[in-house]
Amino acid sequence: MKISKTQRGRAAAAVSVAAVLALTATACGDDGSGSGTEGSGKGDITFWDNNGGPRTAVWTEIIKDFEKANPDIKVKYVPIPIADVQSKYDTAIAGGGLPDVGGVGTAYLANMVSQEALEPLTDRIEDSALKGKLVEGMAESVKDAGGRGDDMFAVPTSANNGAIWYRTDLFESAGLEAPTTWANFYKAADKLTDSKKNKFGYTIRGGAGSIAQAMDAAYGQSGITEFWNGDRTTLNDPKNVAALEKYAALYKKSTPAADVNNDFTKMVAQWDTGTIGMLSHNLGSYQDHLKALGKEKFAGIPNPIGDGGTRVQVSNPVDGLGLFRSSKNKTAAWKFIEFAASHASNSKWNESAGAIPANTEAAKDPWISAAEPTELAAKALTDGSTKIVQLPYYLPDWNNISKADNEPEFQKLLLGKVTAKAFLDKIAEELNKAQAEWKEIGNG
Repeated sequence: MKISKTQRGRAAAAVSVAAVLALTATACGDDGSGSGTEGSGKGDITFWDNNGGPRTAVWTEIIKDFEKANPDIKVKYVPIPIADVQSKYDTAIAGGGLPDVGGVGTAYLANMVSQEALEPLTDRIEDSALKGKLVEGMAESVKDAGGRGDDMFAVPTSANNGAIWYRTDLFESAGLEAPTTWANFYKAADKLTDSKKNKFGYTIRGGAGSIAQAMDAAYGQSGITEFWNGDRTTLNDPKNVAALEKYAALYKKSTPAADVNNDFTKMVAQWDTGTIGMLSHNLGSYQDHLKALGKEKFAGIPNPIGDGGTRVQVSNPVDGLGLFRSSKNKTAAWKFIEFAASHASNSKWNESAGAIPANTEAAKDPWISAAEPTELAAKALTDGSTKIVQLPYYLPDWNNISKADNEPEFQKLLLGKVTAKAFLDKIAEELNKAQAEWKEIGNG
């Protein structure tokens, strides 16, 4: 499965100025740059879950299985809310207190690599049972995001994919076709809305995590398939501007007003309990919908096809597990990573999350064909029907630019306080600058 194309640096990325200052200030303390030790392979290790809450139950099972197989190792589980994970890591890198193992997504991997917080894992993978057992596309995504050649700074565990979740019962009652095209999507958003009865065709993500969804909608409609045109981003291309204008105009017309503050938790809960026709979210919410609605009332399909007949979507981060340089028991920590990424554990985790496994053996398990949204997503990524716009996860500033720094600006867009062009121009300027700085330090 080819999720990512090679766009990594040919030389080791230099530590950013901010990282240098942070490391200098804490050089005498227990910061993330410490070399740590291999340890005895026994005793206690700490694991930070980067999606604490939604994934706590399945991690509890995996940890129990691991401790049964490795009675000399105890895992302290710390659930970190997904919205707080990068700030938690940054704080711990600067001031100490990093775990032995942590969940690390490619969206913020480069930032952590630039601060020298993570142990390179290429050699450990080669010498382990994981050799040859990781889906090639996901492994490439991790290498790309790390920005240091073929070094891997996380073991991939899963890939996600955007989906349109829609209420099949409401669509059938209204005589609507499935939202397989953007034309069908907008038609359904309008027809299923009756605000006086608190019925809406769509719920839009206005809070945390809104930028990636907005980019997906823009590129999906414009049909642009490359994020860069030379050294400048295509994000603010006039076609993307027009697409985002149309998408943002759904707010309050075909969506609830409360959507302006919705993160994924609120958005999913609102869709599961209300009378909203469609929701854009990844495969991770499948189990929530199943429990709330039952299998007969909803379906999940890949993102809509554009007017040109092609499905275009932005790349989704690959999730994984990282080993921290400062760990005092790297041997035990690596045992846990190897166990969690093994066939049985990786299959268990991804079945719970409705995501695509990174372990090649887990990716063949029967549950995938039984979970139709996951099966359709996996096919969309492998059958040539989908063009992926590769987002620049390798930029150390990517996560800040695409999240906290600009999420308030997207809310202003929904509220009509800024234009789609001004919104995209601001992000484009920041990305062009970040790309230039990245190349100046010997990358690309």
